[in-house]
Amino acid sequence: MSRFTPRSLFSPFVLGLCAAALLAGCSEPEAVWGEENANSASKALDFRTQEVFEADLTTISRKSQPNSARNAYFGDLHVHTTYSFDAYAFGTVATPADAYRYAKGEAIRHPGGFDVQLRQPLDFYAVTDHAMFLGAAKEAADTSTELSKYDFAEVLHNINAPDNMGMTSIPQRIKAFGGLLPKLAQAVVEGKVDRELILDITRTAWLDTIEAADRYYDPGHFTTFAAYEYTSSTDDRGNLHRNVIFRDTDELPAVPFSRFHSQNPEGLWDWMDDLRAKGIESLAIPHNSNGSNGQMFKLVDWAGNPMDDAYGERRSRNEPLVEITQVKGTSETHPALSMNDEWAGFEIDPYVAGGGRLRNAKPAGGYVRDALKNGLLLEAEGLGNPFRYGFIGSSDTHTGAGSYDESNYFAKVGLLDSTAALRGSVPITDDEIKVLGLSDAEESSFYVDSDGRRYLHRNSSAYGASGLAAVWAEENTRESIYDAFRRKETYATSGPRLRVRFFAGHDLDGTMLETADGMSRAAARGVSMGGDLMAKAGDSPSFIVWAARDAQSAPLQRMQVIKGWLEDGEAHERVFDVACSDGLAVDPDTHRCPDNGAKVNLTDCAISADSGAAELKTLWQDPEFDEYQKAFYYARVLENPTCRWSTWDALRAGVAPRDNLDLVLQERAWSSPIWVRPQG
Repeated sequence: MSRFTPRSLFSPFVLGLCAAALLAGCSEPEAVWGEENANSASKALDFRTQEVFEADLTTISRKSQPNSARNAYFGDLHVHTTYSFDAYAFGTVATPADAYRYAKGEAIRHPGGFDVQLRQPLDFYAVTDHAMFLGAAKEAADTSTELSKYDFAEVLHNINAPDNMGMTSIPQRIKAFGGLLPKLAQAVVEGKVDRELILDITRTAWLDTIEAADRYYDPGHFTTFAAYEYTSSTDDRGNLHRNVIFRDTDELPAVPFSRFHSQNPEGLWDWMDDLRAKGIESLAIPHNSNGSNGQMFKLVDWAGNPMDDAYGERRSRNEPLVEITQVKGTSETHPALSMNDEWAGFEIDPYVAGGGRLRNAKPAGGYVRDALKNGLLLEAEGLGNPFRYGFIGSSDTHTGAGSYDESNYFAKVGLLDSTAALRGSVPITDDEIKVLGLSDAEESSFYVDSDGRRYLHRNSSAYGASGLAAVWAEENTRESIYDAFRRKETYATSGPRLRVRFFAGHDLDGTMLETADGMSRAAARGVSMGGDLMAKAGDSPSFIVWAARDAQSAPLQRMQVIKGWLEDGEAHERVFDVACSDGLAVDPDTHRCPDNGAKVNLTDCAISADSGAAELKTLWQDPEFDEYQKAFYYARVLENPTCRWSTWDALRAGVAPRDNLDLVLQERAWSSPIWVRPQG
């Protein structure tokens, strides 16, 4: 906490300088003070031999005061910098310090050669570079280092030299990324590279990451966390990645746990439990379950054995949150899993993360809503519930700078998607094809639209300008925000800074939506998002759902509650619209709001100025509530439609949008669930 002591402004040395300056500039005090006050003014200035003020030991604090009703804070818990092997290979030279400067509102340089800057600063941020080979790519590129002397490092030499930061370097970068990692891993495993050398590089980069977090931590104003990414996968390349967030930096492991320690995420949890026993608190956040090929939420453990209660407790203890949306797609649900949810197809990236070009992932076992339902089934069988997740969003940027704004999207992977043509939103030219080393014969490299225009066919066209983590916390400090993570009073947004609150209880009423202390009363009489509510016999609980728009984004269109429940041994789900904009009412039969008529002008991306709401709120009861059913509920809030980033790219290029990409989308937010425990 920063403190200022008034007495320090009046030290004898400082006062002496001030007096000398005043006397030198005003040798005749009457010229300033008037003749009648000249003598007294001279005496007032001659204070060098007397005490002017008594010593004052009180302090002034710049720290904001805690709010017991809690504030909404927005941040990103998934950020890569120059220390990640892939980010460095793709041109990122931004350091952890640069990333924190960006989050605080400063402009930093993108690998593509342009500056990027947030429209408004974030409240918290965590650099999460890959623990595996942390700092190694940067080290291999520096020809003065020991690691650079190995043959496999040659492809990286000086790769990020200033004269090598253009499109012509992309083929080399792809070769470097594809060649360095397996060769270096094999060399370490076979003992051809000294493991201590790799550990020394890791320790140095990890220490710099921690020091940057401490340097930019400003309690009450901006929060940082020591963090990293545990990067693992199944043998068929299904993504099992987690970000590990530490509560504080008083004491931390010298080397983060990586895939080199164990490919099995259960090994990570054991390591976290061992650290927790020593007083070092952390949590892990799974991400990109959509690209796990059905492996993130499979119903057996790593060895293929049935889950049990101990497994569920260990998993929930170590990973209470899940990243539900990010640049590589949204993992809430999939149209194949939620066929009665008209909004299930939002920003779906169907491809296996890191699994090669355009290999579709299996939906089942890869999406969060499905996992929540399976958790209810496992619990009903007495096997515990390993999938009691709260929700966050984050970016997974690999440039140190999150790209959350559809109208100012600069993508994820440095140079490789730094232009509209490279991310497949505008046609690729013959010259660009030649520079990239592609052949016309490589049909799989291109998408040809109905007008015969060619686009790069990469999964980057499925990427999204997403997302953000949001918490409700008393103050902007590590302790307060981390405690919000733990109690799951968190929510995710696809980029805009919507504010969302969600409560359930048997003693909630509509006045809580109208008075200044309403949210505090709701929290005291019910449970907030992330909590558990016990059902009462003969009493259907009420839910308070409230949302406010981001003034720099579109108005709100509708507010929904998603329910999952068990009935006759099967899991079910339903989407209820609970509040509509523009004075419209929910149809009691379909549980849907009428269309509010919001439109997007695709010639300039202007949106309807006469539809939508700044705020939506309601006290809602489930019309199908059964006190004997296990159930979860979470809120989803949708904005009016706006242009997708790919439409913005086409508009700026003066070309028609690509015909197989969505032209518009509806930005949204998702609250963490509330679980209702049944009678009996």
